[in-house]
Amino acid sequence: MLLNKQIYFKVLINKFILFKFYKYYIIDSIIIVKKHGLKELFKRRGWKFLLIIVSYYAVRDSLIYIIIPYLIAKGIIGL
Repeated sequence: MLLNKQIYFKVLINKFILFKFYKYYIIDSIIIVKKHGLKELFKRRGWKFLLIIVSYYAVRDSLIYIIIPYLIAKGIIGL
């Protein structure tokens, strides 16, 4: 029974693209930084990697510092 649950969760996780992205791209990038350094990471991943990092932080920070306070001020979100 336990083996069937493990197989089910493994199949379920492999279907989600976010888990695939995390498994192959992010973990691999961490390994590259630990073994060869940040300079090698940018050589291998190129400008796309930098674009992903900048985009992530731009979206996250705009949500935290602009959109959520605006919604609170307008009374849409009540805390």
